[in-house]
Amino acid sequence: MNYDVFNGDADGICSLHQLRLAEPRQATLVSGVKRDIRLLEKLAADPEVTGAEITVLDISMESNREALAALLQRGNNIFYVDHHFAGEIPVADNLRATIDPAPEVCTGILVDRLIGGKYRQWAVVAAYGDNLHEAARKTAAGLGLSGKELEILQELGELMNYNGYGRVPADLHVTPRELFLAVAPFASPFDFYRESGVPGLLREGYAEDMARARSARPLAENDTGRIFTFPDAPWSRRVAGVFSNEKAREMEDKAHALIVDSGDGTLLVSVRAPLRNKQGAVALCRKFPTGGGREAAAGINALPREQLDAFVEAFRQTW
Repeated sequence: MNYDVFNGDADGICSLHQLRLAEPRQATLVSGVKRDIRLLEKLAADPEVTGAEITVLDISMESNREALAALLQRGNNIFYVDHHFAGEIPVADNLRATIDPAPEVCTGILVDRLIGGKYRQWAVVAAYGDNLHEAARKTAAGLGLSGKELEILQELGELMNYNGYGRVPADLHVTPRELFLAVAPFASPFDFYRESGVPGLLREGYAEDMARARSARPLAENDTGRIFTFPDAPWSRRVAGVFSNEKAREMEDKAHALIVDSGDGTLLVSVRAPLRNKQGAVALCRKFPTGGGREAAAGINALPREQLDAFVEAFRQTW
């Protein structure tokens, strides 16, 4: 049995797409909303998952450590590629891991390196989706793309990333599994852009959600950072990532945080380090329950509301 486990954002989907174009394989797809990162727990909970080939892309190894250990002990062969903080990587004959948390790397770029750049345009989409614009341009160098073509890849990345945000799959326009299956027939992202109806669907939803989001004013702002808040609503959860990325690009010297009311007594937090100094986001978020991510961009899945003031103070002290 084969399993493909991937983050539900642009990076996770584009990483798997590149890999399956280069190495076709029928597999059971395991994914979820972008913040649903403990995906290996779903496999570890099934005692029949033994001796399987498992590919894991763009989810934190640290957050899946216990499930990973259980699956390795059952004799599963695991191929793991990721760019988030991993902690100590297990040593096992049945684990092949490529982990690189460098600020200018995403999982799509790591997969691109592993397969020799065979489908590099999708790696560019992945990088744009993760708000790594400079890395996207560097990855695209040598492909002979026009400015208009780069704009298309950027739009695709941002739309696919936007689609991954939500509390539950029902918040999304298209589930990550459905989006991967929509992308799968297309070796070229330009063909997907022209021939599939999915980009148009996401574009329409994105325009409506961002029109609401852009009316927001900062909850707090100083010389080093801005903090925004959104209400409990599907649109606010969908737009959390792309809004945070947009604000980060507006003021590259400032850190940014977006706090979204989850409606259950907790807060969903997205953090972006200053684009001119991509450090500190993951250390800040890991101070709080359910926090994690990478140096440039991190988040807290369920910050207890009573810890909001502590988060704001920690944000100010970080930058």
